[in-house]
Amino acid sequence: MSLLEGIFSKLFENKYINPRSIFSDFKTKDSIKGLLEKVVNSKGEASALIYSEKLMKRIENLNDKNLLDFFTVLLIEYDLDNKELLKAVNHYTDDNSIQNYQSMTSKFYSKRMEIFKNLNSIERGTIRLVNIRERLLNLLKENRELKKIDIDLSNLFKSWFNRGFLVNYPITWDTSAKILEKIVKYEAVHEISSWLDLRNRIEPEDRKCYSFFHPTMEDEPLIFVEVALTSEIPSKIDNILKINRDKTNPKDFKTAVFYSISNCQNGLKGISFGNFLLKQVIVDLKKEFPSLETFVTLSPVPGFNNWLKENKPTLHKKIVDKNSLLNIEKELLNSSIEYFFEAKHKDGLPLDPVQRFHLSNGASLDKIHSMGNLSKKSIASSAGLMVNYKYEMNNLENNHEKYFSRKLISSSKSLLTKYNKRRYRIIKS
Repeated sequence: MSLLEGIFSKLFENKYINPRSIFSDFKTKDSIKGLLEKVVNSKGEASALIYSEKLMKRIENLNDKNLLDFFTVLLIEYDLDNKELLKAVNHYTDDNSIQNYQSMTSKFYSKRMEIFKNLNSIERGTIRLVNIRERLLNLLKENRELKKIDIDLSNLFKSWFNRGFLVNYPITWDTSAKILEKIVKYEAVHEISSWLDLRNRIEPEDRKCYSFFHPTMEDEPLIFVEVALTSEIPSKIDNILKINRDKTNPKDFKTAVFYSISNCQNGLKGISFGNFLLKQVIVDLKKEFPSLETFVTLSPVPGFNNWLKENKPTLHKKIVDKNSLLNIEKELLNSSIEYFFEAKHKDGLPLDPVQRFHLSNGASLDKIHSMGNLSKKSIASSAGLMVNYKYEMNNLENNHEKYFSRKLISSSKSLLTKYNKRRYRIIKS
């Protein structure tokens, strides 16, 4: 076992010092407001820990109405001190000394930030804060004024969950049952129907699964990717998921297929991990299997059917079941070309969320497959389409730059040719 693996396994043993065991006789009848004041004003680290633990337990037990009241207190009473901030900025403007700089920067943090930092220091504090943010995001839908609190929390999470703190760990059939249960629970793309199904995805030599973990979150995966090692680029998901399939011999491994990427923590929405994970997995796979030449996804097209409904209602009405797709296969493929190259958000970037994710990582749109997934879920969202996005390490940075600076969609020559021919026909007509 490597040093890193040893450290990681120790972290998973959950040997935290629990402040409740140190202060077993500590009792308080403080209200939440009283605990907030004590968390902010505690001088000693030990007392701050115990007050933070008490506060966290109170918060976790609040119903939505009382939680909204708590966030409102944080919003109003623990915001930035505008007068002190302006005063510090003016002092620094007059004299940009180190002392004035330090004073000014300290005023840019709300008191809420200190409260959240203290809550993070307790036992399982990080995952508990992540769960609280999940509830905050739900409240935000009708209480936009709470966005300030979300900005504070998300800024802290971006710091705490930066790439330097994340551990890429392979998930195997020997991984603890507690983690395997969570892989089943969090799978968001292709439901894992049984333990046999899970075993089929992680135990054979031609199947891999990798996940990012954070040291303070023990056995809670952040994101994971499932990989199929094949001899060629697949076009149908059934060829990957079916249990009684022919296994690929390791000597024939040519292609690594990322067929499912699942974010696990709703409370970490907006904190990006997929970019780092995929690139790390490519490096790891290439080291383990030098014969691998191609790295692609087999991805759904979750926004396609809604786009059809709005832009091509006649075609959309023809989508009934998998049999109906055969009759309109050519129309669907032609419409998908338009969708991938022309359907945009107001920001000028692609409408499809999966396309946005992979192109932002520097991948390119490679192939579109009709009848790629004939499950009811896929037909309802993607009209059965599946797509390969190709990850070529030498082109990732250039593709990423073109995507954000010029809003260009990196694509295979075959798809680009089809798109240009379609556009020419429209212009000509």
